[in-house]
Amino acid sequence: MAAGLFLLLLFLAACSQPRDEVIRFALGAAPTNLDPRFATDATSTRINRLLYRTLVDFDDQFRPVPSLARWERLGPLRYRFHLGEQGRDFHDGSRLTATDVAATYASILDPATGSPHRSSLELIERTEVLNADTLDFHLSRADPLFPGYLVIGIVPAHAIAAGHPLQERPLGSGPFQLRDWPETGRLQLTRREDSLELEFLLVRDPTVRVLKLLRGEVDMLQNDLPAELMRYLAAQPELQVRQRPGSNFAYLGFNLQDPVTGDPRVRLAIAHAIDRRAIIHHVLGDGARPAAALLPPDHWAGHPGLVQIEHDPQRARAYLAAAGHGPERPLQLTYKTSADPLRLRIATVFQHQLAEVGIEARLQSYDWGTFYADIRAGQFQLYSLSWVGIKTPDIFRYAFHSTALPPAGANRGRLADDEVDRLIEAAETAADGEAQAGAYRALQARLLDLLPYIPLWYEDHVFAARADVEGYRMAADGNYDGVQWVRRTRMQ
Repeated sequence: MAAGLFLLLLFLAACSQPRDEVIRFALGAAPTNLDPRFATDATSTRINRLLYRTLVDFDDQFRPVPSLARWERLGPLRYRFHLGEQGRDFHDGSRLTATDVAATYASILDPATGSPHRSSLELIERTEVLNADTLDFHLSRADPLFPGYLVIGIVPAHAIAAGHPLQERPLGSGPFQLRDWPETGRLQLTRREDSLELEFLLVRDPTVRVLKLLRGEVDMLQNDLPAELMRYLAAQPELQVRQRPGSNFAYLGFNLQDPVTGDPRVRLAIAHAIDRRAIIHHVLGDGARPAAALLPPDHWAGHPGLVQIEHDPQRARAYLAAAGHGPERPLQLTYKTSADPLRLRIATVFQHQLAEVGIEARLQSYDWGTFYADIRAGQFQLYSLSWVGIKTPDIFRYAFHSTALPPAGANRGRLADDEVDRLIEAAETAADGEAQAGAYRALQARLLDLLPYIPLWYEDHVFAARADVEGYRMAADGNYDGVQWVRRTRMQ
């Protein structure tokens, strides 16, 4: 079967399409919202980085650096931001000013807006516009990490006031602007610097994505490929393939309010039933690192001392027996995943591994929009997802604090633990970076004990492109920023 597929790939690759000036990027999932105040899915967030500019960004060591603005700390509760000259022309020709910054964050903080980012920014008490280039942020509590929270794309104040549908017709000041969005799976952007046309195309099936790349119907793709396709691509002379370690965190999530998955013994049984290392080797082609926490151990607030939960079927069966489940009363649960073929394949492996210890997991796969809506609504027992682009530990409040239930935050499993809340708040009010890191490490140890998530792995990033495409730069978080420099060369 595999040999037949590869012969078909080779045949179709020979029938390449004529090249044009549009550069096409194949996606496994389509963007759903191009308003940065509301976008939470990975694809939308990555594309919004191309359409909007943020006050602050991060370097390769996850340290905040100026983007639109530099800052100074005037006191524990006051930061002043000075806008620079770069990135201040909105796509409609208007000028980005401090008023737009203030309006963007005021909108996010307004409960009536319903922004999912509100909970992580609630420490902002108010903003004060001093002039077109300068504004102050006044905080309700001190937090040395505050500049790193300001990574939301800035939208025009006049667009907010007019109720402009930014989710469909984005209006930012980023390096790309919307050209057209004729259908859900086809988004067309224009690079402002040189009018290069970039098209994002939804191609859900990874084999079809590879076929289209070989035929020249698309020029680039990134991630979400099974190991055998990655190896095959790497052997094709007309393609270029690159790989780098990543920081995106894959996990299994539980509904802690469910009577089955709310039992910690059941969660421990599932954790020991999963053979992560086998999946990393056989399914991901050794393209990932095992994880014990949301933050990688090399992050400044990571916890390299955590002991990973190992595959131990005997221990899994013991936890199930303690929870009242066994051969005569097998545990049954539903497991939701997206319809992406690679994610569905991994879910099928999980299903098999769970069955080996006596857990009957019924798979339910959905298109991305339906799946994600169910997860946000708490309509699940067990699901698999990834956190992408995480750079600052404020993610812990957003994902685990008891006040961060959707839509206010992303505590999708409905975790409510006083110690978790206390450690989050202790980290946020710590006097210095060392004390903060210590609190966050204690928090990650607590989460590993509670298991609202089962940590799986940090996935590597794989990029494949036609040989005549150059300039793309891969990022540790898998963003698409590299298209800012991409171009097509003239092949001889």
